[in-house]
Amino acid sequence: MIKINNKNSFADILKKYKYNLNPGDIVAGTIIHQEYKGFLVNIGDNISGYLPQEEIGIQFINNKKTKNLLLNITRDFFLIKHNTNIQQYILSIKRLEYIRSWKRIKQIQLENIIFNLNINYINKGGLITYLEGIQGFIPKSHLSINQNLSKLYNNKIKCKILIIDEQKNQLILSQKSALLQSSMHKFRIGELIYGLIVKIKNYGIFINIYGIIALLHISEIGSTYIKDLNTIFYVGKLIKIKIIHIDLKQGRLSVSKRNIKLSTSPYNSDNLN
Repeated sequence: MIKINNKNSFADILKKYKYNLNPGDIVAGTIIHQEYKGFLVNIGDNISGYLPQEEIGIQFINNKKTKNLLLNITRDFFLIKHNTNIQQYILSIKRLEYIRSWKRIKQIQLENIIFNLNINYINKGGLITYLEGIQGFIPKSHLSINQNLSKLYNNKIKCKILIIDEQKNQLILSQKSALLQSSMHKFRIGELIYGLIVKIKNYGIFINIYGIIALLHISEIGSTYIKDLNTIFYVGKLIKIKIIHIDLKQGRLSVSKRNIKLSTSPYNSDNLN
C-alpha cells in the first residue's frame, strides 16, 4: 500500500478509456474519510466509494490504531455492488483478501506442502486453525492417536491440506498425512517390520512404527477367530507385521500378520501367524 498525491489519475484513466465499473471488479482507491460505520473512498469516478466496517480486512478488525492508519492509504478494493439509492459503490478489502488467500491455498495444495500451524480452538470434533487467513479444521480422525488435545491449544501442529472447497469455504487439514509424508522411514508395500502396540480396539490394533500409527485390522491377524484381542495382545508389546497398504493422502498405513514366518528376534513373542 502506498500514498499518492494525484487522486484523480484513476479517474482520468476511466474517462480516457470510457470504462464503467461493475460488481466483481478490482479497483484502486484512496481512503479519504472515516465515518461511524466505515470509510469513504475516492476511486476516481464521479460516484464515491464506501468501505463498510465489516468489509475491512481481518487484520484491521477491532484494532482502532490500525483503522486510523488506513486514512490516506491507496490500495486495491473489491467492488461488491453499486448502491443506486445513494449513488455509491460498496467496496471491500476482506473479500479481496479472501480471493487471494484461496489462490495461495490452491497453490499450496498443488505443491503438496507440509506446514506447522498454530491451534486456535479445540472442539469435540477436532482442532481449528488458520491458513492464509482462512479457517481450517483438523478432524480427530486425522490426528495422531494418544494426544492430549487440550495441550495442543496455542501450540503448533504439523499438517497438510486434505480437502479444499472454496464455494463452501471448507478447508480440511490432516496431521496423519503430514506425518506419513515427512517420515524419515520410507515405507514399502510388503516390507516386514516391527512395531509397538499403542492401542487395542475390538476391530483391530494400533501400532507405532517409526512414529507413524498403523492399523492391524482383526481380519489381518490370523486365520482363527479371536473373540477378545486383549487376551493375546497388550499395549507395549512389540510385534512383527507386514506393510500391506499405504495411503499418503489420508495418512493411513495398514499392516498384516498373515503368512509371516516366526523371527528369531528375542523381541518376538507372537504366536499367531
